[in-house]
Amino acid sequence: MTTKAQRAQSEKTMNHVDRMQSKKAARLMGRIVDRTARIGVLGLGEGGLPLAVDLAGAGFTITAFDTDQALIASINNGRSQLPDVLRVGLEPLAGRGKFSATSETAALANLDIVSVCTSTPADWAMSAALLPLVRTIEHVAAHLHTGMLVIVESVMYPDATDDVVLAILEGRGLRAGRDFFLAAAPERIAPGNPLVARRKIPKVIGGITHDCRRLASALYGTVVDSVVSVSSTRAAEMVHLLEATFRTVNTALVNELALLCDRMELDVWEVIDAARTKPFDFMPFYPGPGTGASESQIGGAGLWTCRSTSNEEPRLIDVAERVNATMPFAVVDLITEALASQAQTIRGAALLFAGVSGKRQLDEPDSAALSVMTLLAARGAQITYSDPQVATVPASAWGGGARLDSVPLTPAALVEADCVVILTDQIGCAAENIVRHSRLVVDARNVTRRDDRKIFRLGASHRRARLRRIPLPGPPSARPKRSLAKSRGSS
Repeated sequence: MTTKAQRAQSEKTMNHVDRMQSKKAARLMGRIVDRTARIGVLGLGEGGLPLAVDLAGAGFTITAFDTDQALIASINNGRSQLPDVLRVGLEPLAGRGKFSATSETAALANLDIVSVCTSTPADWAMSAALLPLVRTIEHVAAHLHTGMLVIVESVMYPDATDDVVLAILEGRGLRAGRDFFLAAAPERIAPGNPLVARRKIPKVIGGITHDCRRLASALYGTVVDSVVSVSSTRAAEMVHLLEATFRTVNTALVNELALLCDRMELDVWEVIDAARTKPFDFMPFYPGPGTGASESQIGGAGLWTCRSTSNEEPRLIDVAERVNATMPFAVVDLITEALASQAQTIRGAALLFAGVSGKRQLDEPDSAALSVMTLLAARGAQITYSDPQVATVPASAWGGGARLDSVPLTPAALVEADCVVILTDQIGCAAENIVRHSRLVVDARNVTRRDDRKIFRLGASHRRARLRRIPLPGPPSARPKRSLAKSRGSS
């Protein structure tokens, strides 16, 4: 059933048909309005597959492309492991002939619109980051035809659509805005989060020309309630960079505050919980073992590129990157402190990581967790982990030199571990069992939310030291005295 928002958007889109600056754009706009445009989505990850499903649900015929043959077979059989897609289901769409997956890029020649959702894992030079995208765009260019709309959802640095994508697509003689249309609509996704409906997430879109932007806006208007048009593809890319670095900078702030609170014998979690009661000018962020790759890498790499092209030095963000990069070492220090309380060292210690996935219901390990595991393995620790979402951590994914398989989080496994490490907040109700059966717990996410002699919390490890001092025997005169400076600092 068509919603009021959809009807309003359709009426608005129909008005745009007459406002197109070229006949080619007007024809494609008409196909978008009546849902006869044939659409391809390249890259079936956390962003691409949900987008393809939403467009098919809106009435378009979708051809989805990926290089993973097992994934293609699974999708064509109506199965997907992504929680965002599980809630909708692929079988009804495939049954109506509205959705199919393939690895044959020759099918691109029959499409009206192509959305590129290829993953771009960033490095600081951006060269390796763009290689998958460049290969995908080269496939599109080989089958580019007059009247086609190409939309880039892949995350890139500002200027990449103009400098990289446009150059490849125009390399065969066609011109953007005249012969074909090109727009940037950087992905905005909250994978695995059932509280954030994809339709409610506004879509930011920039185009090479007005027609490019209007066509892309009309298409996304069929699957989201709000479209935000910006002046250019560069502006759209900068919006995403701002969103990524916003989290990076604020996470760095609370990470540094966590280290400061620990030295000042304060509880950073108590401080943040109290501060968040302020009804204005405050947004809570929380410390942890570091930021994930999607934020820190594309933010850092994008800013590196901005620096090289604008001669401006993003000093604040550079500092934030460095602060976040130190957090895996801070967690290792906390684990060292916890083991030392039991007269143990990291070398030879059996460490059990309770949860390694970065986001709820996703099957990929968090890069910060992998960094901590790598540092500990290099110091001689024996690493195991338990995570029902991540069955295996390949040897290539971390620096431990061996594949890891998830083990059940049983009382026996908890008792056998010298220390249980919590680096993600995805363990839910398992926290009670962890505390009950473990000898030592290092909690970098405040999942345990308690003071206990065997719990070391990031940003509040002093709490355990205070508990340790409580049962001191003997009369007050026999107890160790604190220095005057220390007493004043804690008053």
